[in-house]
Amino acid sequence: MLTQTTTRVLEPADLGAALAVLESAPVENAFVTARVRVAGLDPWRLGGEMWGWYTEGRLTSLCYSGANLVPICATPEAVRAFAERARRIGRRCSSIVGPAAPTAELWRLLEPSWGPARDVRAHQPLMIAEEPSATVAPDPLVRRVRKDEMDVIMPACVAMFTEEVGVSPMAGDGGLLYQARVAELVSAGRSFARIDDGKVVFKAEIGAATRQACQIQGVWVAPEHRGRGLSETGMAAVLQYALADVAPVVSLYVNDYNAPARAAYRRVGFRETGAFMSVLF
Repeated sequence: MLTQTTTRVLEPADLGAALAVLESAPVENAFVTARVRVAGLDPWRLGGEMWGWYTEGRLTSLCYSGANLVPICATPEAVRAFAERARRIGRRCSSIVGPAAPTAELWRLLEPSWGPARDVRAHQPLMIAEEPSATVAPDPLVRRVRKDEMDVIMPACVAMFTEEVGVSPMAGDGGLLYQARVAELVSAGRSFARIDDGKVVFKAEIGAATRQACQIQGVWVAPEHRGRGLSETGMAAVLQYALADVAPVVSLYVNDYNAPARAAYRRVGFRETGAFMSVLF
């Protein structure tokens, strides 16, 4: 019998128990759930380890440890155990991200050995929508990006990432991993854009998708077109696609200081239901 103080790396045989934890909070956990649904728990395929916390022999909390460190349904006791394991192995991730309360506690415990961070975004409202916009008409020119338009969409993706994260995704490996991720979303039909005269005016992707929920990411409007409401009409279009083709609940999270974006998403019909936190290295 595993004790309350036990954490361990999960194995493929633990998939059912892990999915039960993940799907207990389908919106918050959409990113990790989508990865696990495709790759299982084998670390090589998953791109990292899944740590489990057991309470009286039952798996109750998880932590994904890969390019990101992500606490999942993590109780205070589980967070302390995950922090201890993370300290022992050293930092291998480029960010810590997850629901605000456990992520804040995880960072408090890890900061003495892992800090300083490049940026800490302590409150990123989590927003959801379950119906098409009732107030904003979808932009009819927003559509799925075609596979032969990779050279058109990539500059916009790089510009969005650099603006949002503060570093270029082309650093390190020359952008090979990032380009592969963009291509994956395009091939899956989850990359959307308005393209005028061969240039991207608006873009967004459905980055994670499960049967219960999906998550919009990478929302971007070309600087010369900002202030014209294109983020609202574009998001209304992507929301319509997502609800019709992907999942019954559509989510996103946004930096709390980005008041214009939060207001735009509210006008489209998204409502705030919680908060994430991100620690960037």
